[in-house]
Amino acid sequence: MFHTVLIANRGEIACRIAASCQRMGIRTVMVYSSADAQALHVKAGDEAVWVGEAEPQKSYLNIDAIIAAAKRTGAQAIHPGYGFLAENAEFAKACADNGITFIGPPASSITAMGNKSAAKQLMEKANVPLVPGYHGDNQDADFLHQQADAMGYPVLIKASAGGGGKGMRIVESSKQFPEALSSCKREAKSSFSDDHVLLERYLQKPRHIEIQVFADTHGNAVHLFERDCSVQRRHQKVIEEAPAPGMTESQRHAMGEAAVAAAQAVNYVGAGTVEFICEGDDFFFMEMNTRLQVEHPVTEQITGFDLVEWQLRVASGQPLPAKQEDLRINGHAFEARIYAENPDNQFLPSIGKIEQLIFPEHVSFSLSPIRVDSGIRQGDSISPFYDPMIAKLIVHGVDREDALRKMQSALEQSYIAGLHTNLRFLHRLASDEAFMAGDVDTGFIERRYDQLFPAPKTATTLDLAVALAAQLYHQGMASNQTTTTTVDPWDQLDYWRGNALLARPFVFDQGDQSHTVHLRHENQQWQLQHADTTSAFDWTVSEQNNGSLSVRVRLDDQQLHAVVYGNSPHFEIRYPNTQQHISYVDPLAIDPLQEEQNGGGLTAPMPGKVLSIAVEAGAEVEAGQLLLVLEAMKMEHSITAPHAGTVTEVFFAAGDQVTEGAALLAIESKEN
Repeated sequence: MFHTVLIANRGEIACRIAASCQRMGIRTVMVYSSADAQALHVKAGDEAVWVGEAEPQKSYLNIDAIIAAAKRTGAQAIHPGYGFLAENAEFAKACADNGITFIGPPASSITAMGNKSAAKQLMEKANVPLVPGYHGDNQDADFLHQQADAMGYPVLIKASAGGGGKGMRIVESSKQFPEALSSCKREAKSSFSDDHVLLERYLQKPRHIEIQVFADTHGNAVHLFERDCSVQRRHQKVIEEAPAPGMTESQRHAMGEAAVAAAQAVNYVGAGTVEFICEGDDFFFMEMNTRLQVEHPVTEQITGFDLVEWQLRVASGQPLPAKQEDLRINGHAFEARIYAENPDNQFLPSIGKIEQLIFPEHVSFSLSPIRVDSGIRQGDSISPFYDPMIAKLIVHGVDREDALRKMQSALEQSYIAGLHTNLRFLHRLASDEAFMAGDVDTGFIERRYDQLFPAPKTATTLDLAVALAAQLYHQGMASNQTTTTTVDPWDQLDYWRGNALLARPFVFDQGDQSHTVHLRHENQQWQLQHADTTSAFDWTVSEQNNGSLSVRVRLDDQQLHAVVYGNSPHFEIRYPNTQQHISYVDPLAIDPLQEEQNGGGLTAPMPGKVLSIAVEAGAEVEAGQLLLVLEAMKMEHSITAPHAGTVTEVFFAAGDQVTEGAALLAIESKEN
């Protein structure tokens, strides 16, 4: 077994690997970029080495720097985690050439499965079922267009060397194909240094089911059952579960055997995932990820095995810790990926400082009923350089229903402030009727859009009473039963007035709605006035260990207990079946200058780099026409014209970095 392992990654996965190494008594060396000097993963290791500037190409993708760090620290092995260099055959070969063990498959296996086109040809020879499509080497744009037309739409374009939804486009018509192909190739080149693509028939209501496989150097290979990863946005997974709902034993056996056959066809060693697209009883090989997957914890939860420990043992030459007949499914597990992103704005990534981070009681990186794996702490910032994942919330239950209840409860007890996150969306998703029934497919979010993105519920008087109680707490009034150690009325914090009469307005915003309530104190009784109703008002607020507030309010004969997260002026109110985001409007605050609302300009939705500009000053454009393409957090984002008009000015050039909210160009509307 190794005495020192260098972890060539960052964030949650680096912390995850370090935890397993620590349990096994293995010393760890972390690498970090300039942007990550104070990151949690740096503190998780026994030693840390700087490998370059913030941009991945200069640090986490810098093979020479990482090999040099391993040699300098005496590391015997390198664990690549997932992403970055995890599926880079050149890196695996560089490790071997320098006498360092690469904790993963041989470079030949990575090469065989890394090119999706070649991999599909190989799987065809191994009798693994394939989706109809074109997987050849001819990359002429006109030829590919002809292949797509002959196949029939919709068609899926996929980067051959890709993964994680990058370099992937669904094309609905022949007219859309050229631009989709061009965009797909650009993104593939940027992410994987390879713009080779393949085409496949796009299945209408497929499920994405993957099989965890493991093989050793002694000829043993097993599968550790399946994971259902169907629920996705932008082709990236949102919630994964194991086992797959509705999976029969015969299907599980057939898919498991096919996955093992796929691994054996490339002489695989270590952890891998064979991904299938399923429709009805049919399943088709999609790709093989030659690494550990982000969602591996759900497999750990239902099998009871530490998969990183398996990787370390296999890489050191030991046989697999278990045979196929020894493996059993125990219970059910879910994983929810918590991202810094805005689901209400097409899931665009968000950056900024995490002001508050609250999770339920949990254990990280271990087999626990509630587990939170994260490389982020309160006070850390999400930068534009790397994936915007904040944490993974994993739960395990005796069955799917039990695990789902735990997931819903855990999400209800989680809160993040300072930037946009998908937490509330995840809770709606986990509570969705169809999801709870297991009726999922890769188009689930689009199919259930109205249910998952409902119109905001107008705040009730009770909601506003809770918000008011929270605001009063932050102003020093924890309840209506105020006490003081002095008889001097000027020392009291209860809005005392000499004539015993108080009527103060409080304004709260909820989205684009504004609500005004009046707090009254008359004849020794607190009252709350909202709209045309005045009610006796009692409240009690106490702070909980995690920083949230326990708020109890009474309006006449109505009572409510709610938990309030956040700090003034922003409150998130939660009680059964309700989550309301309400903000207090400080009458003394200075209103910032508002952006002009004449529709004459377009701003960057997030920080990023301008990849290309499709128009120039003086160009006439139509609504929906492509104007420019931004790259942020490894993804391309197309900026289109909001209305017809004339481009009067372009403020940036291709290659420029832009900040969130920066004006990109100006368009004079035809109506002006």
